[in-house]
Amino acid sequence: MGRQMSGGETVLVTGGSGYIGGWCVASLLQRGYVVRATVRDLSKESAVRASLAKIIDPGNRLSFYAANLTADDGWDAATEGCDYVLHVASPLGVADPKDPNELIVPAREGAKRAIAAAIKAKVKRVVMTSSVAATSKGVGGADWTADETVWTDPSTPRLSAYAQSKTLAERAAWELLHTTQGDTTLATVNPALVLGPVTSGDFSESVQVVERLLSGRVPGLPRLGFNVVDVRDVADLHIRAMTDERAAGERFIAAANFAWMGDLAALLRERLGDKADKVPTRKVPDFVIRLAGLFDKDLGSVTPSLGHKHDYSSAKAQRVLGWQPRPLEETILDCANSLIATGAV
Repeated sequence: MGRQMSGGETVLVTGGSGYIGGWCVASLLQRGYVVRATVRDLSKESAVRASLAKIIDPGNRLSFYAANLTADDGWDAATEGCDYVLHVASPLGVADPKDPNELIVPAREGAKRAIAAAIKAKVKRVVMTSSVAATSKGVGGADWTADETVWTDPSTPRLSAYAQSKTLAERAAWELLHTTQGDTTLATVNPALVLGPVTSGDFSESVQVVERLLSGRVPGLPRLGFNVVDVRDVADLHIRAMTDERAAGERFIAAANFAWMGDLAALLRERLGDKADKVPTRKVPDFVIRLAGLFDKDLGSVTPSLGHKHDYSSAKAQRVLGWQPRPLEETILDCANSLIATGAV
């Protein structure tokens, strides 16, 4: 399947100015699709075009539509006449707001708006970007590996607002599909920690893991691990899930390689030489991070996972859709070099 060219079919990508959305737009253009992208504000169009130009020249196959997750306007116009919709847009929010609804409501209502418009426009398939935060076996506790059969319990104590929002938005999407008549099908892609090349200084929070290591903004290396997946592979999985009939009604985890912070730091130091001279080498004991977590919101949301390997399996995407993620080294080094090139570090 891989790089099949489209016959000029039209795909709407919501959240086209975002990290995953931008790479989805680029990957679709590379495969010959006509692409529409929603942005919250059309003033973003020139910045998105400049960033895409580093990957591909879209010619006249790319147009922009204004649509916001929190308002009805613009969704029907953006989806009308489309063959497919990739619903990638997700709400911007603080790390962990006091009121989880700040993230939950726009995520859930935005998904319902985008998918309802897609059903109305009779698109063939919607692929929604969810997250492994919606396929988690819980915070803290022993090591585990989860697959697509696992659903996060939104009522879990200490669960982040982000995980609640991703779970409730995905649940709402499946419910809407099951209760609405029509031929539109749904698939979801649930990425792990998304890293890889950035094309502008405006990048997603996930990339901060590498940016903070390179800039020496982490005082040391906590025993924190993540499953890392490349943004280009995430875009590829969206397109496979969009075009393969076996993907209808299915969830697909996009995960590639589990790595501890110490592994990422060692890789950067080993391969980037003096560009990595600020990368910390000192390990930080768990109790220090737990204490710091009392003061730092960003740390507080990850401390329950300290020292535990909470991993995700993408065996299904590889088996059903022939998806093959690239090696960790390529993802991390391309991420680091692009951050250096854009002046982010």
